[in-house]
Amino acid sequence: MLQQSVLQLTGIGEKMQETLAAMGIHTIYDMLFYFPFRYDYHEVKPLTELVHEEKATIEGEVLGEPLLTFYGKKKSRLTINLKVGNAAVKAVMFNRAFAKKHFSSGDTVTVIGKWDQHRLQITVSQYYKGKAKKQTPIQPVYYVKGNLKLPTFRKWMEQAVNDYRDDIPEILPESYLTTYKLPSRGAALYTMHFPENRVQLKHAKRRFVYEEFLLFQLKMQLLRKMNREATRGNQVQYDKELVQQFMEQLPFQLTGAQQKALQEVMEDMASPYRMNRLLQGDVGSGKTVVAAIALYAVITSGKQGSLMVPTEILAEQHYQSLQEMFSDKVKVVLLTGSIKGKKRKEVLELIANKEAHIVVGTHALIQQEVAFCDLGLAIVDEQHRFGVNQRRALREKGLYPDVLFMTATPIPRTLAITAFGDMDVSVIDEMPSGRKQVETYWIKEHMLDRVLTFIEKEVANGHQAYVISPLIEESDKLDIQNAVDVYHQLQTYYGEKLQVGLMHGRLSPGEKEEVMKQFAQNEVQVLVSTTVVEVGVNVPNATVMLIYDAERFGLSQLHQLRGRVGRGANQSYCILLADPKGDVGKERMRIMTETANGFELSEQDLQLRGPGDFFGKKQSGVPEFQVADMVHDYRALETARKDAVAIIQSNTLQTNKQYVELYHLLKKDPVLQGEVLD
Repeated sequence: MLQQSVLQLTGIGEKMQETLAAMGIHTIYDMLFYFPFRYDYHEVKPLTELVHEEKATIEGEVLGEPLLTFYGKKKSRLTINLKVGNAAVKAVMFNRAFAKKHFSSGDTVTVIGKWDQHRLQITVSQYYKGKAKKQTPIQPVYYVKGNLKLPTFRKWMEQAVNDYRDDIPEILPESYLTTYKLPSRGAALYTMHFPENRVQLKHAKRRFVYEEFLLFQLKMQLLRKMNREATRGNQVQYDKELVQQFMEQLPFQLTGAQQKALQEVMEDMASPYRMNRLLQGDVGSGKTVVAAIALYAVITSGKQGSLMVPTEILAEQHYQSLQEMFSDKVKVVLLTGSIKGKKRKEVLELIANKEAHIVVGTHALIQQEVAFCDLGLAIVDEQHRFGVNQRRALREKGLYPDVLFMTATPIPRTLAITAFGDMDVSVIDEMPSGRKQVETYWIKEHMLDRVLTFIEKEVANGHQAYVISPLIEESDKLDIQNAVDVYHQLQTYYGEKLQVGLMHGRLSPGEKEEVMKQFAQNEVQVLVSTTVVEVGVNVPNATVMLIYDAERFGLSQLHQLRGRVGRGANQSYCILLADPKGDVGKERMRIMTETANGFELSEQDLQLRGPGDFFGKKQSGVPEFQVADMVHDYRALETARKDAVAIIQSNTLQTNKQYVELYHLLKKDPVLQGEVLD
């Protein structure tokens, strides 16, 4: 019944069927689970309880004649004085001159709109005659497309819910409903569309928050189980003595956090299951050393290793540092898009006949022509830039290596267990000793000259500086400095004294590489850039990071940018040029100047911005939930994860009657490809 087309509903023809399809609604089931994105509360409250600049419903008596004034071209303002209790409130409507005739002195009217506490004024979006009780106190508001009107959609929804809600199966076990005091699925669904009061709506939402999280976590646990079972026998038998000797030859001691992360990685490699681990470490915490030891271990077992990074210049840097670290013990080769012709052919032959032990490169590593002889470990740097398709490309080559993903973006635990729920997570949350903390300052526009003079002094001492701007070119929408402008200003300011370079996302990969090379070799002393330098090159000589319009960035992004300096022995500085207007912006600047720990920052960023902004729209690793919110509902997320682990570990998802509906729902998920659940 629920899989029938929406054409079953009265009033929906083929034209409207197309509109609904564009909204993702094809069947009755889709319709029922198309929840409102917000609710309008039409409860009349005393004026003292109304919140400034929020939506309010006011009921009052019209005092005198409404005042209509015209201004500009065809623009009008209608002002109605209302007696509300013992107070006089102004109700203002724009460009609705016709409404004047609807209001007569002495009428009781209800107006809905934005409340201005200071002026005792409401900017009206809706109004009607009589008392507010004629309208449902809570109105659902849905996203609609095209010519579809909200009242029409509500009418169809009412019909769908009334006709089909009894056909909705309960998917949660009875014991869960009792333990967590959750309403049944049918009752909760009815309340989501037609809530009678706030308490009832809160419980209905709670039910769907838990349901969404449980389904997602079950999916994650099933994928994890599938990965493990599909890769039995992937045991790496490395030489422990050789690895120990290699570690003892390192010119520094590993930190406790590095040792713990390394132990987790090595245990994964030695286990009969394929590794699928995320290694998180703050900028400069020493992830690369852990990666190098793991690569060396896999070579002692007779297999090959690879390290894939996002940019060519970063690949070159890793190639050089690994060569220095391994000296002549290991054959390291570099493979990037710019290695062509005879040289490329030679490198491909070395990889294919196993003369190359470690291959460092960009996405060129997973192209058709690259044939590994026996790949045992694939390390991917900056994992969120390496998508599902690239992982599939490795599998299609017949390669099932252990995979270690590394990221310098400190992801809060709440997000890590959700976005990467099918992975194990290791964390390096300790800095190597002797590393100087980057000093961070927040300044206003009038202090910019002092900062530019300071940069000149640093350059005179042989150092370099980054200058970051949020935009490439001028935008009418945002009054913020842009990279091209800043570049010209600094060229004029410094003249012949020092060399200024420009880097942004619209340059071709080759042009970006060239600019970064010039900066790395100190041919350019001040690099003006957009955030494209956030992940990438290591320039130990850079000691100043100046960020224009810093309030436009999130904390994690500011922290990533700050991590570009402080990589050498010299004291480094991060200067935030910002004039935030709101409290959140000011709080962000304060936190940045006081907190050096990326994980602490990421937690605070999450609280300030929410998960969508935290990763940015492009980073689709974060699942989108209809009702649930990973930050605010993190307790439900933890509970759902615990329950999902228990269900999968019991091995009774397919056989236990209480999970039968969950099982059928999960079987329909294309990601689980059916056979996982067979």
